[in-house]
Amino acid sequence: MSAVDREALLPDFHPRIDTPPVEWVVTDEPVGYEESVAEMEARVERIAAGTAGERVWLLEHPPLYTAGTSARPEDLLAPERFPVHRSGRGGQYTYHGPGQRVAYVMLDLRRRQQDVRAFIAALEAWVIASLWHYHIRGERREDRVGVWVRRPDKGTEVEDKIAAIGIRVRRWVTFHGISLNVDPDLEHFSGIIPCGVARHGVTSLVDLGIPVSMAESDMVLRAAFEDLFGPTRDAAR
Repeated sequence: MSAVDREALLPDFHPRIDTPPVEWVVTDEPVGYEESVAEMEARVERIAAGTAGERVWLLEHPPLYTAGTSARPEDLLAPERFPVHRSGRGGQYTYHGPGQRVAYVMLDLRRRQQDVRAFIAALEAWVIASLWHYHIRGERREDRVGVWVRRPDKGTEVEDKIAAIGIRVRRWVTFHGISLNVDPDLEHFSGIIPCGVARHGVTSLVDLGIPVSMAESDMVLRAAFEDLFGPTRDAAR
């Protein structure tokens, strides 16, 4: 990928007005899904009211499935396997579990661009830039959300999903976000049709031969985020 190509993947989503750095939070222990949603929603209300700053929250969940607002019942193949949570985010069924880095992104679009499609494109670009650190070419698709990797080792037309994207916006503040497969148990995805796309598989950094730790992937994600969205700061302890 040339420098010109790489720049084309990096839309400018920096704040348009004076804004403090985005708070960057990493939680090491798995967080329950309903607990995380409650915390996100509370934070979104404070951001919208102007009483709290923007935040990115990196975490892992215990094994579970989530159903987005477009989820189809027939895409849940093993309903008894893991807990299933209804989610207010966009999209269909997805899996979360250990080895997958979930990044919940709480940004005030009033300070950036009040354009949800552009925000989704920026999230895709964030993942794509992070993958390119490992010389993995992630790609977006017009007919499906997320980031995809071509798999010529499996066949000429085969591609796998390496990151899912699902967001919600309330009062122009975003929440939910992305999930990047670092080293999850990929067999756990077999209980659903991920994002309603049956003809493609899923992959991870480790599955692609990149033996990366979660801590290292976090550093790469943070650097790429700052290129696209502006500076961050560590959360106060």
